[in-house]
Amino acid sequence: MNSDDILVRASGLRKSFGDVHAVNGVDLNIAAGEIYGLVGSDGAGKTTTMRLLVGALLPTNGEASICGYSVKNQVEQARAQIGYLSQRFSLYEDLTVLENIRFFAEMRGLKPDEWHPRSLEILEFVGLAKFQHRRAGQLSGGMKQKLGLASALVTRPRVLLLDEPTTGVDPVTRQDFWQLIIQLVSAKDSGVSVIISTPYMDEAARCHRIGFMQKGEIIVEGTPGQLRNMLNQRILELRGSPLPLLKNISAQNAGVEDVRSFGDRLHLRVKDGQSESVIKELEQTIPAGGGNFLGARPIASTLEDVFIYLSEREHEPA
Repeated sequence: MNSDDILVRASGLRKSFGDVHAVNGVDLNIAAGEIYGLVGSDGAGKTTTMRLLVGALLPTNGEASICGYSVKNQVEQARAQIGYLSQRFSLYEDLTVLENIRFFAEMRGLKPDEWHPRSLEILEFVGLAKFQHRRAGQLSGGMKQKLGLASALVTRPRVLLLDEPTTGVDPVTRQDFWQLIIQLVSAKDSGVSVIISTPYMDEAARCHRIGFMQKGEIIVEGTPGQLRNMLNQRILELRGSPLPLLKNISAQNAGVEDVRSFGDRLHLRVKDGQSESVIKELEQTIPAGGGNFLGARPIASTLEDVFIYLSEREHEPA
């Protein structure tokens, strides 16, 4: 990663609220053209990290910069590089789509000869051009999210911060939203970085890199493939019947750490290096327990498997 391409930097970023360390030593280096996903359970520190980067909160310790501008000492210059879509984007429901974008554009200092053509261009990009005169209060949830994205993009930001932007919208709208994000960073000479927090592992899989947050820290960082490899050869697919009995027998196996139902089969997470021994034991213990063993095999782990694994580690006793 070329240091000249790094648009977002954070070093030792911390934010405490009394005795609660919401963000506890976060380091980030995010390049132009990169989609970086922040994932973690509720309360892990994702939203607080976003607010620190946008300058809405002052850090207790540490530094952050956007496109070379210090968020602490050059906050206005840093914010001028940012488009921010919060979890609860505030629309003016009595204003039209175009009037909402105009408001945000003029708040950021754009003149009419700048914001009007840019707004029309952005509305076309997000698929709202034919709704520009509709009041925001009459939009569907998905359309409101697209309007939020359009408002964040109107000033041509180099860094886009999206805090769980698709929570509560339908799968089709989520797909449409992600296509817009991918088009944005893939456009020739766009030079845009995106940081997105999401509770959806299928969305995390679309990111170039992922940072898994836990108790205010990024405990694991890597590409989706690198994270999935954390559980390489440790996920087994078990087929048989009845599933409740198979689940109970599997959970009692000393080599099995976790058992989850997936449709008409079970997914087992086993201890490292014990896949073969677990399969051999289940071939015997399931029939002996009155169950029907149809087969078990190692399968590729998913990000959801990794998420569950890392989340369980959070609750392990020290």
